[in-house]
Amino acid sequence: MRTQLRPALVLLVALTLITGLLYPLVITGLAQMLFPQQANGSLILVDGKPVGSSLIGQPFDVPKYFWGRPSATSPFPYNAAASSGSNLGPTNDALIKAVQARIDALKSADPDNPLPIPVDLVTASGSGLDPHISSASAAYQVKRVARARGTEEAVVRQLVSQHTEGRQLGILGEPRVNVLELNLALDRHVKENH
Repeated sequence: MRTQLRPALVLLVALTLITGLLYPLVITGLAQMLFPQQANGSLILVDGKPVGSSLIGQPFDVPKYFWGRPSATSPFPYNAAASSGSNLGPTNDALIKAVQARIDALKSADPDNPLPIPVDLVTASGSGLDPHISSASAAYQVKRVARARGTEEAVVRQLVSQHTEGRQLGILGEPRVNVLELNLALDRHVKENH
């Protein structure tokens, strides 16, 4: 028994040190050297204080801000500890009611908007944490945001254009707009011009 116990304990200690200490330290060190922004959560700082991450959406429901995709996480929206979709099928009454309530909220906030409501403004993403909206969703909200901020639509459209990200590697996905970054740019624009 002793002949088997000693090698097992030595192997346990060695593998614990390698996989539990050495490997994480090396990987963390490499990440901090090569990708410091991403390794630290892709945080967005304003005046040196973190206001969010470019990778996780935040709830906005005030008319002067662009609104992101709805979040299905619980117990509160955009809960990074509980990433999930709603798991409701397209014929589920609860999903139909939730989508209708979101449509009603969008129409209530901007009753004269003639544009069709983009689907990503009324349906949650698979993760419930999506920080982006489509270009069509941003375009749909331009009038409301400009009116609420008392600025020209052209100014808001220009900011949307500046914050529209292209397809990844030029071919993957669709052009998209990071909602938090756009809203922060809108706040900076107001500060600079007042």
